[in-house]
Amino acid sequence: MLSGASSFASLVDDAFFFILIISIIFFVGIVATMLFFVVRYHHTRNKKVANIEGNLTLEIVWTVIPTLLVMGMFYYGFIGYDTMRNVPDDAMEITVTGRKWSWTFTYENGFQATTLTVPKGRAVKANIESEDVIHSFYIPAFRVKQDAVPGRDTYLWFRATETGTFDILCTEFCGDRHAYMLSTVEVMSESDYNTWYAGTSGEQITEGGDLSAAGEKLVTLKGCIACHSIDGSPRISPSFKGLYGKMETVYTDGKERQVLIDDAYIAKSIKEPAADKVKGFENIPMPPQPLSDDEIKAITEYLKSIK
Repeated sequence: MLSGASSFASLVDDAFFFILIISIIFFVGIVATMLFFVVRYHHTRNKKVANIEGNLTLEIVWTVIPTLLVMGMFYYGFIGYDTMRNVPDDAMEITVTGRKWSWTFTYENGFQATTLTVPKGRAVKANIESEDVIHSFYIPAFRVKQDAVPGRDTYLWFRATETGTFDILCTEFCGDRHAYMLSTVEVMSESDYNTWYAGTSGEQITEGGDLSAAGEKLVTLKGCIACHSIDGSPRISPSFKGLYGKMETVYTDGKERQVLIDDAYIAKSIKEPAADKVKGFENIPMPPQPLSDDEIKAITEYLKSIK
């Protein structure tokens, strides 16, 4: 089993192993008893069928023992459920938005990213929503999962206990690109997280004069490189390498046309990501990115630098 990295891991794992061990014991016991009965009471050994009236003691035993075991399973499950549904008052809040086929994380300062970054040891409440169909937000290492349902607000919370990078999955089939609905959660120390969070303000990122460096940071923070490479290697969307100034074939409203990748087209693609489909690539919906004009300019300068 994947090692746990949250305060819930031991609760979930204890319940899992308790149920697993009980199930194995009963499975082995029942199968062994069946095999014994098949041999011991085979019709070749018992020509005359016995008339069995019943056994009250046996019936009580096989009713009481399973009832106690099921109540024990319920107890373990309820302890975990109760803890998972009661969010600490001091929890920081992040909005998780699911859409075909990506996750977007919005922080309290309005910053958005396609990867989740949280501090170790602090309670985090994820307010979960969906823009289209049912998804399911799942962090295996944290032992937490919650459906994202259109028109309904759901939530979960966790407290990460280990630093590192952990997978985020969608566990509800949501279309032909369901398997690609992946992301990660980066757990940092408290001090590193505070430094990172202070740098998520668009004004701070773009100030200082070096727009290309600011654009590189924005491309990373916004998760653009999850779909676009910067070295020319193939991914599910066009590579950023050599993109600026290139003539590209796209489909607009089903009609093929040639466009020049310049400042205006980059700005339009960020603001209206579904307007065009690049020839040779599937139409993967890009999460909307509410970037300021300065941020878009910084990203454009960075794309110019990738030859």
